[in-house]
Amino acid sequence: MSAISFIVETLLSLALFVFLARLLLQWTRADFRNVFCQAVVRITNPLILPLRRVLPPVGKVDTASVVAVLLIATIEVGTLFALHGLGVPPLLAWVRQVLVEIARTLLWTYFYSIFLYALLSLIAPGGYSPLQSVLTSLCEPVLRPIRRLIPAIAGLDLSPLWAIIAIQALIILMR
Repeated sequence: MSAISFIVETLLSLALFVFLARLLLQWTRADFRNVFCQAVVRITNPLILPLRRVLPPVGKVDTASVVAVLLIATIEVGTLFALHGLGVPPLLAWVRQVLVEIARTLLWTYFYSIFLYALLSLIAPGGYSPLQSVLTSLCEPVLRPIRRLIPAIAGLDLSPLWAIIAIQALIILMR
C-alpha cells in the first residue's frame, strides 16, 4: 500500500508543480515561445482552457490558472487523506492543508530553480540555453531585492545562497 501511496503522491505533486509553474511563469512574464514554457502550456491546457471559458481574468491575474492550482492541490490533499485511511477531514483542516501544500510546492520550486540558476551561471556564464532563460525570468524577481541588501563580494554574487538559506528556513518552519 505504501508503494501505491508514494506513486499517487508523486504524480499529484508533479501535477501541482506543473500548474504552479504555469502560474509563476505568467506572473513573471516569461517568454512563452521558449520550449520549456511551451511544454508547460501544452501539459496544462486540457484543464486551463475549459476553465478560461468560465472564469475570465481579473486584471493581470489568470483566474483559471489560480483555480487550477487550488483544484489540483485540493485533489492531492483529499486523495492523500483517503489513501492514508483518515477519511474526510474537517473543512478548516482541509483548507489549511491545501494552502500548506501549495506553499510547500512553491518553496521547493524556487529552491530548485534558484539552485539550477546559480549552477548554470557558474558553469556557463553568459551562455544561452532555453532553461537559463526561463530560470532568469523566474528567479530574478526573487534575487533582485536580496542583491540590493547584500551586494556582490569581489564580483561573486551570493544572493542565490542567501535565498536558498531563507527558503530552507521557511520550509523548516512549515513543518
